[in-house]
Amino acid sequence: MKKCKCRIAKFFLKFLGIFFLANVALFVVFFFDLDGKLMFNVVEPFLKKHYDNMERKDTLKAPYEMNKFPKYDYET
Repeated sequence: MKKCKCRIAKFFLKFLGIFFLANVALFVVFFFDLDGKLMFNVVEPFLKKHYDNMERKDTLKAPYEMNKFPKYDYET
């Protein structure tokens, strides 16, 4: 019976240790804003590089017709 209690106690202590270390790691990430720094320094430049080089339709070259307006009829 003592072996069982000892195994449960060891498991519980390991669980508390892992929980404590995870809590400390999450606090460090929060306190130093490491997730925001990662986004700003790594992810954002990658996304800018990707999306700034995309082909886009030039809206300034689209024809503008003065007499064509959408029809705004509302049923009441």
